[in-house]
Amino acid sequence: MTKKFAARVTKKERQTIDLSDRIEKDLMSRLEDNHLLQGARLEELRLKDIVVKDQVRTKFNDSSLKELAANIKENGLIQPLVVHREGDHYVLICGERRFRAMCSIPMESAPCFILEDKTHEELMAIQFSENSSREALHFIDKADGILNYQKATKASERKITAALGISKSEVHRSLLIAKMAKDIKEAAKQHNTEKYVLLEYDALETGSLKDSVKKQILDGTLTKRAQLKRVIRSGGVVRPGKKMRKTPELPKGLSANAFLKVMNAKTKDMELDPATKLALKKLLEETKDLVDM
Repeated sequence: MTKKFAARVTKKERQTIDLSDRIEKDLMSRLEDNHLLQGARLEELRLKDIVVKDQVRTKFNDSSLKELAANIKENGLIQPLVVHREGDHYVLICGERRFRAMCSIPMESAPCFILEDKTHEELMAIQFSENSSREALHFIDKADGILNYQKATKASERKITAALGISKSEVHRSLLIAKMAKDIKEAAKQHNTEKYVLLEYDALETGSLKDSVKKQILDGTLTKRAQLKRVIRSGGVVRPGKKMRKTPELPKGLSANAFLKVMNAKTKDMELDPATKLALKKLLEETKDLVDM
């Protein structure tokens, strides 16, 4: 069946859709849905009246900022900044990337969500929530943001989970990363090192292997988890909180993958209780991780 296409129209005949009303409704809907921003009002503010203090995000890409500035110049700012009124000036809470881009054009003013009478803890939660929802936020910045929130509020991991809306395991991993040495974190940001490389490096026992891994993280030659597995393969398998153990050797003539396939097939035929099945499945998955290294 032949596909039918709409008739071609000239530029003069094309309809122009005004998105301003729709954008305004979307912004107000977002404001109502986000309980952290409740009580804010939307106004146009001069950029020179906005003060930039410490932000969650610390890594900025120059070419990306130029693209954003060009987009804002062409289409305007679609998502307002978030600021907190403090006396006769406004402190930027969210949107430093947009703020930098607008200053480079330059622009004189921008739409802003204005917050008032918020506590330091509330502002940190808003800042973290807004920034972490963006894919461009580096996991190191996210981790440092969580640690700063913990230091400011003295909150437990459970309370941080509730306040920031992220899982307890993610809070725990982020705090581990945030407490690592500054040179490791800076290298991870510079070389785009995977998060689990740092976590598994941190779990290594102090020694020559850990020193070697650190050196490769710092110089950027080790950035992927798969690379780390190859590096530690000769030394053993690292498990958080446990000592390294040697990888057991398989009987000659039987490949590791073949062994796993046989074991997996056998377990399906066994009549086991759910708890035992789950434990066996986990054991097979861990064994597969060892084989893949």
